[in-house]
Amino acid sequence: MLSNIGNSLLFINVFLGVLIIYFSIKSLENSKNIINIKIYKICTLQSSLTLTCFLTLVYAYVISDFSLVSVYQNSHTLKPVFYKITGSWGNHEGSLLLWVIILTVFSLLFFVLSKDSKKEYRIYTLVIQNLLIISFLLFILFNSNPFSNIYPIPKEGLGLNPILQDPALAIHPPLLYVGFVGSSIYFSAAIASLLTDYSGKHFAASIKNWVLISWSFQTIGILAGSIWAYYELGWGGFWFWDPVENASLLPWFVMTALMHSVIVLEKREQLYFWVIILCIMTFTLSVTGTFLVRSGILNSVHTFANDPSRGIYILLFLSLMIFSSIIILFKKLKKRNYNINTNSKETFILINNWFMIFYLVTVFLGTVYPIFTEVLSDHKISVGPPFYNKLIIPVLVIFLFFMSIGPKTKWIKNTFSDLKITAMILLGSILINILIVYFFKSYSVLSNLIIISSLFLIISSIIDALKSLKVNNRNFSRIISHAAFGFLILFIGLNHNFSTEKDFNLKLGEVIKSQNFEIKFQNLKLKDEKNYKTIVGEFIIDDLKKETKQILKPEIRIYENPSTLTYEASIRSGLFEDYYITMSNIDRSDYYNIKFQKKPFMIWIWISTLLISLGGFLRLFKNEKKIY
Repeated sequence: MLSNIGNSLLFINVFLGVLIIYFSIKSLENSKNIINIKIYKICTLQSSLTLTCFLTLVYAYVISDFSLVSVYQNSHTLKPVFYKITGSWGNHEGSLLLWVIILTVFSLLFFVLSKDSKKEYRIYTLVIQNLLIISFLLFILFNSNPFSNIYPIPKEGLGLNPILQDPALAIHPPLLYVGFVGSSIYFSAAIASLLTDYSGKHFAASIKNWVLISWSFQTIGILAGSIWAYYELGWGGFWFWDPVENASLLPWFVMTALMHSVIVLEKREQLYFWVIILCIMTFTLSVTGTFLVRSGILNSVHTFANDPSRGIYILLFLSLMIFSSIIILFKKLKKRNYNINTNSKETFILINNWFMIFYLVTVFLGTVYPIFTEVLSDHKISVGPPFYNKLIIPVLVIFLFFMSIGPKTKWIKNTFSDLKITAMILLGSILINILIVYFFKSYSVLSNLIIISSLFLIISSIIDALKSLKVNNRNFSRIISHAAFGFLILFIGLNHNFSTEKDFNLKLGEVIKSQNFEIKFQNLKLKDEKNYKTIVGEFIIDDLKKETKQILKPEIRIYENPSTLTYEASIRSGLFEDYYITMSNIDRSDYYNIKFQKKPFMIWIWISTLLISLGGFLRLFKNEKKIY
């Protein structure tokens, strides 16, 4: 029953997409600047039915309808209702359906909210967006159908992977997809802009809010995934350059560059073709990330699809999209002499873009290089943190200084009137860094430079905020995001320099001393929970230097549906440091492998990232306020 409803809705949505394209093209024949009301109605119906289709799948998960292969493979009757619901998008088929919802909703909203834009531009954007929608619907119907039947109907499901049964990971995919898939609307708008010659500040104004929305949600989505990995995977850190982590970061770099370049296009009507290229790159990289995750060519705990046929479809779609975009771009490409002054805000925004492209290329090469090496030499290699740290950190120091100075510059031609203040800020940053070294311990020259440059950005942003209050020019969205980025890098640097990590084996009742810590394996208990059994360890962490004690209780959980063993970290979070411990049993012995870490300023890393995203939402609110 639910299978028939779901498949019918999918086919109807394909038909509606074709109808939208047909009536849109017919509307172009009308010379008047009026769009057929039928198009509005069909777009609304399309979004409504797509949402209904997804809710049908969610309902199948809630009632445990194991006649659907997707529900059978990813759910279980004993699973809590919350994880039954989130399980609907915690798999390949369901997540693609979520993709289509975002594609259709963004299509409708852009069409309705862009009434001030040129008719032909709006129509072409709608047509291109619906070509994307139809492509993904056909992919779902014939390759990744969440409403496929299984017979005979099983009495019980296989269950969702236990490490995915987590609140942070439940919200991680929807947030990330708004960023990933949301970039499709300005991809479509960019192609429409080329086809209709709708450029300049009008084009910039039509896409700037959509760029902000996708960038802000992408940032929060990455944050949610990072928090989940921290306490669920037992890695004990905020970022590990895992290939799938990198796949989410690639479009973020381009979105950041685009967000700044759109300002130049709107204010100065410059960098039009560069903005077009960035719009195309953002969605292209989003689909590339999807291909890497779902084709099975990446090995990661984050991947949840390993089907070459799916990878081939996405690769063909990606190739067609890239080549079509390039052909249209080169046909419309015109040489423009922008005459940008080297000492101007425009130049500093371009420098920002160059840094972002450098980060993009570095992370992209680090992610795909092991794939090509394995294909060519049949040897598996891994590219880890040392590679990224050596290439990115030195450049990051320079980037932070440019990021501090750039907002102070003027459009067209700048005069450096704040050199004394800049010198004072730099001196203050160096003095604070010296105090950190003096009161704690010495560390590398590069670490010193990271601390100094991040402090330089933070102090500069605070001074900008005070100046903005005086002149009533409250650009707090930019100030908050920039200051928060400075704090993020500062806390990452301090976290890296002052972390403690120890790995050792203990038996119940044993005590080990290491540096300023005494760790005692106090107790071990076996508990029965609703859908798993757990072995709970109890460890007393005695910080001899601070004369404080912490009790941490890591777990080894045994799930039956599916049969899985997970290692749950025990974390005691504080304002200034986290105590972190995991344990795993050493086979056929009384010993347990214990991983203990003391991580300073972890909570401030999360807060800083949240504030970066908040700056984007505040900018969006400011833009909307200007409109209305």
